[in-house]
Amino acid sequence: MRRILDQHSSARPLALVYAALVVYGSLYPFEFNWPPGTELAPLLRLPWPPWWIRFDIATNLLGYLPLGALLCGARLRGGGGVRASLFWAVLAASVLSYTLEVLQSFVPFRVPSLIDWTFNTLGALAGALLAAGVDALGWVDRWQATRERWFLRQSAGALALLSLWPVALLFPAPVPLGLGQVGELLREGLLWMVVDVPWAAAAQALLEQPWTQPQRLAPLMEGVVTALGLLAPCLVAFSVSPPGWRRVLLAGGAFVAALGTVTLSTLLNFGPDHALAWLTPGTLPALACGVLLAVLLAPAPPRLAAGLGLVALAALVALVSQAPADPYFAQSLQAWEQGRFIRFHGLAQWVGLLWPFAAIGWLLARLGASD
Repeated sequence: MRRILDQHSSARPLALVYAALVVYGSLYPFEFNWPPGTELAPLLRLPWPPWWIRFDIATNLLGYLPLGALLCGARLRGGGGVRASLFWAVLAASVLSYTLEVLQSFVPFRVPSLIDWTFNTLGALAGALLAAGVDALGWVDRWQATRERWFLRQSAGALALLSLWPVALLFPAPVPLGLGQVGELLREGLLWMVVDVPWAAAAQALLEQPWTQPQRLAPLMEGVVTALGLLAPCLVAFSVSPPGWRRVLLAGGAFVAALGTVTLSTLLNFGPDHALAWLTPGTLPALACGVLLAVLLAPAPPRLAAGLGLVALAALVALVSQAPADPYFAQSLQAWEQGRFIRFHGLAQWVGLLWPFAAIGWLLARLGASD
């Protein structure tokens, strides 16, 4: 079977995003200090730990598997040979892992390890082999043919965003599907920036005013946020798909993905008995409204869908910025940041915070490039 080349494969932006998240997850909290009395040369020799932790081994192996698959797949779709694609994918992932392991010597509470680098490399190799196998079986070509029926050209960026949307929903949000709440993060960043300036006290007093902590959103506004949170990815998909019945299926898929992902996040935080605790009386009607709006907009031209997507995302970010960190949200954050999910803190949190802004940027670029 003749390989279908794709110079705009979504594997490329996904590989870059995943690599950036691996860097964040490996070096968080980015507090670098030179180990006292240590020279550089010994730090370049990664130590072999005296004990093994099975969970860490599995995490290192599985964590780099998607990176190897994405790197190999992106090179294969660009026309690279199988052997060269395998080699460069594993080499790039291995070099990244080694660099991060060395840098962990300068980060408190991080321990560089040769076994971590070994299993990271093995994970990348497994992922690259998986991608090469899938490509050899012709499955990628079948996906490419399906993609050409469902989506327009230049859709790689949108597909990457849509692939990351369920990951963004894994991190607890103050309102169901309410992504993009960066206000508190920006406030903390500004407080850190002015800590040593002469007018630091005045700036801190201004930034810590009570109005920075909004009151609870009204139930109607919470419903609007949830509906917009579901409508926005649907409009991103509509901007790269032709009008028709396939858009209705895309909206239904977004609804199922939202239900499954948020339920999974709640289950992991609070256990199976509370997996559906996020479904408040107003949540299901809001989700239904989001799906209904998406279905009604299914006939819209792609350019109009992109414009409406910008409006929906802007409204979502504006409303989410007014949502408080209620007790459920605070408890969820504590479970993620201090409990079993510490290794996935950066991955899900930053995707959840930045996804709406990345979608806004992509839609603006698409509208700017449209004739």
